Amino acid sequence: MMCHKFKGHMKRNLKIIAYSLVLMSSLAVPQTRDLGGTGEFIDSIAAIVNDGVVLRSEVEIQFELIMDNLEKQGGQIPPVNTIREGVLERLIVQRIQLQRADRYGIRVSDEALNSAIANVARNNDISFEEFPKMLDKEGINYNDYRNELRQQITIEQLRQREVISRIAVSESELENFLVFQKDQDRLNYEYNLSHILIPVSSKAGEGEVNNKQDFINELYENIIGGKSFEEVAIEFSEGQQALSGGQLGWMKGEQLPDIFVKVASELKNGELSFPFETSSGFHLIKLNEIKGNEPILEEQIKVRHILIKTNEVLDDSAAEEKLKTIKQQIIDEGNFGAVAAAVSEDIGSAQDGGDMGWAARGFFVPEFEDVAYSLEENEISPPFRSRYGWHIIEYLGKRIFDNTEEIQKRKAVSAIRNSKLASEIEIWARELRDEAFVEKLPYN
Repeated sequence: MMCHKFKGHMKRNLKIIAYSLVLMSSLAVPQTRDLGGTGEFIDSIAAIVNDGVVLRSEVEIQFELIMDNLEKQGGQIPPVNTIREGVLERLIVQRIQLQRADRYGIRVSDEALNSAIANVARNNDISFEEFPKMLDKEGINYNDYRNELRQQITIEQLRQREVISRIAVSESELENFLVFQKDQDRLNYEYNLSHILIPVSSKAGEGEVNNKQDFINELYENIIGGKSFEEVAIEFSEGQQALSGGQLGWMKGEQLPDIFVKVASELKNGELSFPFETSSGFHLIKLNEIKGNEPILEEQIKVRHILIKTNEVLDDSAAEEKLKTIKQQIIDEGNFGAVAAAVSEDIGSAQDGGDMGWAARGFFVPEFEDVAYSLEENEISPPFRSRYGWHIIEYLGKRIFDNTEEIQKRKAVSAIRNSKLASEIEIWARELRDEAFVEKLPYN
């Protein structure tokens, strides 16, 4: 989800993260300006953002860090007012997103936060326990770091909820990507090939070329007719491995000519290719074995669910109680699908009676998946909350399935969406900014 690297730029990056957090815990509380010993104001409100604020101190801390970095890099520095305004805008947009996440009830548990920090520590070759000491050596407060990371994860979950789902992937985009991905995958496969070469000189006339083509076709017919490929290679091939029966051994696709990869990837183990021509002559190849294209077998579960979303009117407690009533109705009437179709707020699955289809582990968000995998067949879960709202799940069963094609499509859709994500986030963030109440206060 996110990657914090200590190596190289650790100190600069993590200081920006850490010091941007000052007084973040008091966002929803109106701030008063405190007086210093000289009678001067030492803090003030930079902007009112809906029911929260951005403090001038937050702006100044990030502004000073940016100025320090610009001065170290050298070159022309933009006007300071432009930089300060950019910092304020960034903090305003962040505040709007955190407020929106709070209204949706998006929460990052301590367990999830610890798991994310453990991943950061592991990526930097230290233990979770050593991580705070590492931060402290860089002058970074561990609690500030945790708060900032929690905010980043919260905003990421909000984006997953609101942005990812609205990125469309067309059939043509998917088809083009799958063709490209198939070509890339072929280069990563390992091929065990046997090869026969009948060379043709670049100075050969049409008659000689035709004779060589007739000859390779004859060899093809002999092998198809039952003659050993190895014997034909030893007797007639002029390839470098002819005396070894044409055996090329194991080679990765990227080590082979493109035409060899294309031809070999369309063969089954033990199958002989049709004769084909390259600039060096005519060829036959036999695919002895291939590695890397094995089918992907998945354990999948099938569930159906009912989703109730929270909003300004329906809070967590009310949503939970509503689902308890719905669950009892299903138990009494015995028709989960009909009830889901009538009341679920998951538009995609409601029309199918809440059916989520077959899915492998990792397909659902963790908080949904943990509940799903804890159920017995035909059991209905208690109401629980995920980042999308409140759910009840009915567990329908599991299977082992060759899901190679579907996984390739799923990865392709994800890659295409990720390629569009940055621009969609910008559009979404601007929309939130336009809808919010923001009042910037004069700098005193």
